[in-house]
Amino acid sequence: MAPTERHSDLTPTAPHRRAGALFPVRPAPEGRAPVRPRIPPLAGVALLYALAQLCYAVAHMNLGWDETVYLSQVDPRHPAAFFSAPRSRGVSFLVAPVVAATSSTLAVRVALVLLSSVALYAAFKVWEPLLGRLRPALAAALFGSLWITVLSGPQVMPNLWVALTSVAAVGWFLRAREESERPRRALTGLALSLAAATLFRAPDGVWLALPLLAVCATVRAWRRPDTVAAVLGGLALGGVQWAVEAYVRFGGITQRLDISSDTEGGMGAHLGGGVSATFRALDGPLLCRPCRIAAPPLTHSLWWLLLPLLAAAACALALRARRRAAATLLPVACALSVAVPYLLLLDYSAPRFLLPAYALAALPVAGLAAHALRAVRDVRVRTGVAALLCAVLAAHLAVQVEELRVNAADARDTTVRYRRAADGLERLGLRAPCLVSGPRAQPIAYEAGCASAQTMGNNRSTTTAALVRAAAREPMAVLYDPGDGYLPPYARGWRAHPLRGTDWVAYVAP
Repeated sequence: MAPTERHSDLTPTAPHRRAGALFPVRPAPEGRAPVRPRIPPLAGVALLYALAQLCYAVAHMNLGWDETVYLSQVDPRHPAAFFSAPRSRGVSFLVAPVVAATSSTLAVRVALVLLSSVALYAAFKVWEPLLGRLRPALAAALFGSLWITVLSGPQVMPNLWVALTSVAAVGWFLRAREESERPRRALTGLALSLAAATLFRAPDGVWLALPLLAVCATVRAWRRPDTVAAVLGGLALGGVQWAVEAYVRFGGITQRLDISSDTEGGMGAHLGGGVSATFRALDGPLLCRPCRIAAPPLTHSLWWLLLPLLAAAACALALRARRRAAATLLPVACALSVAVPYLLLLDYSAPRFLLPAYALAALPVAGLAAHALRAVRDVRVRTGVAALLCAVLAAHLAVQVEELRVNAADARDTTVRYRRAADGLERLGLRAPCLVSGPRAQPIAYEAGCASAQTMGNNRSTTTAALVRAAAREPMAVLYDPGDGYLPPYARGWRAHPLRGTDWVAYVAP
C-alpha cells in the first residue's frame, strides 16, 4: 500500500504537480522540502515594470493629443484625424485589434501594459546568450526604471516600441555571427526586429540600420551577404507601407521628407539647440516646443550627464579587454546614431525622443557595473562596492519616481481638460457627424466623436472656404484660446460658449 500511495503523490493529478508541469519542482533529498523554482531575473524586471505602469501611469489617464491621432486611424467609431508626413503607422496597427473590440481607454492601457512588459522581456532576452542572465536583466531594470519609460508603456506612442525593437535587432545582429553555423534564427530575428522598428517610425529604423551596415562593410567577420540581406530586407519590409503612402498622399519619398522637415520646423544643423532642448526637457514637459524652460536641477539630471561618460568608459574597457568588445561597442554606436536627428537636427525636444538611445546605452552601462564588481577580489571591498552601487541606484529610482508622479499628474490634468471640453461641445448639441477646428481641436474632437480640421499650423489639412461650406451642412465649432488671441474672421459672428472647466471658448456655427 505504501508504494501505491507514494506513486499517486507523484502523478500529475495532484494540484501541486499540475503547477509543476509549468514550473518543475526539483526532487529533494529525503527529509528536505522540495526546492521551489525562482523567478528569472529578467522576468522579475518585466513584472515590476508592469506593476509600475499599473500603479503610476494607467489610472485616470485619458488620451493625449498624439494618441488620438494614432488611435483614430484604426478606430471604427471615430473619423480619422489628419496624419502628418513625419508619422508612421506601426503603433496604430499594434492597437488596432483592441480598438476594434472595445472603445474603453482603460482596456487599451492595460493591453499596452501587458504588451510592453512582454516586449521588454523579449528584447533583452535576446542578449542572454551574449552577456549571461544578469547583465540583460540589469540593463532592462535601468531602462525600465526611467520615468519616461514607465509613462510611455501604456501610451499609444511609437518611441518605446522603437527602443525595444532596436535592442532586439542589435542583439540578433551580434548573434548572427556568434551562431555562424546555424544563423537562420538570428537572421530572421534581425530582419523582423528591424522591420518592426521601421514600421513604428521609419526614419528611426534607417538611423538604426546605418551602424549595422557600416559594420558589415568595414569588419571582415560581418562581411556576409546573408547579414546584409537581413538588414536591408528588414528595412524594406518595415518601410514599404511608409513608402507607398509617400507616393499616394505626398507625391513621393522626397516630397514626404521635405514636408516632414517643414512640419518639424525645418530639420537641419541645429548644433547645440537640440542638445539644449533635450536637456531642458529631461524631466518634462512631455513636449517642449518651443523649449524655453529652465534647465532641471543637477540632482535630477546627473544621470543624464553621466550617461555618455559611463558608455565611453564601458567602450574603453571593452577595447582594452579585446573580448566580446562588439557587444559593448555596437549598442553604443547604434545609440548615438538613433540620437543624432533629435540632438542635432531639431530645435525642440520631448523626453520620449531618446528612448531608443537610452535602451541601447543601458546594456554597456550594466556591463560596466558588473565589471566594477568582478574586478574587486576582496570580499569585503566587493560588498562595499555593491552597497555603494545599490545606494546610487536607490537615489536614482527616488528621482525617477518623483518625476513620474509629477509628469503623470500633468498629463492627467491636460487630458481631463480635453474630456471636459468635449463634454461641453456635446452639451451644445454637437453630435456626429460634426466638425471641430481651432487650437487643440484634434484631441477634443476625438473625445466628442467629431472630425477635426485645421487651416494653419503643422496639421493644416483644409482651407477656410472648405470650413465655411462644412459649417453650412453639419454642426461645427471653432475653439478659441484667449491666450492665443486669434479667432478666424468667419467665426466672429457665431455664438460664443465658454467651456466649463477649461480656459477655452467654443464658437458654434448657427
